[in-house]
Amino acid sequence: MPSLPLPATHCRTLLLLGTMAAILLNMAGCQSFRSSSWSEPESKYSLKKRKSYISCMAEGGRSPVTRPLPLKVPEQSLERLISSTKNTLGTAYRSGGASPQGFDCSGLVIYLYKQHFRMILPRSAQELASLGPLVARSQLQPGDLVFFSIGGERIDHVGISIGHERFVHAANSGVIMSDLLEHYYQNHYACAARVVTRE
Repeated sequence: MPSLPLPATHCRTLLLLGTMAAILLNMAGCQSFRSSSWSEPESKYSLKKRKSYISCMAEGGRSPVTRPLPLKVPEQSLERLISSTKNTLGTAYRSGGASPQGFDCSGLVIYLYKQHFRMILPRSAQELASLGPLVARSQLQPGDLVFFSIGGERIDHVGISIGHERFVHAANSGVIMSDLLEHYYQNHYACAARVVTRE
């Protein structure tokens, strides 16, 4: 039986719905578009394909192995990570730095997650922001990564959540601990992602 053409009103409705969907997708800018609740922002990173696997160094110098994200780790390993973030406080900022001689924001994350979990992470904050599942700010756990859009066009800063709305990150003044409730960080907060979780 041949299909009948849609009435003109149905065509207009479908066209209108398609246009509205396109507008909403374009509204998902880097800094997040917000609903009435600040604590549950949506990010453009929820609208793109996220990476659900990561390479980890194998013991004994063997080839890297691929592991699912978030990587399941013992609780003691997470506790050691948090202790290590605090031990880096005061380390000098160095552009491109990924060692105790100096860190930039992504370099700090790369160094600590390699030391504790043997993870081979991408180099930029923007690339890090595509790893693992997104986490609502109200559900943050120690070890989650928190991301910011300082310039307003892209993710350009990352820190490590240590619990109670606090995070450690490499700022221009060096490695510091900050509070997500501070006005500056509230204004520039973009999203959070979980790359490690308790076993």
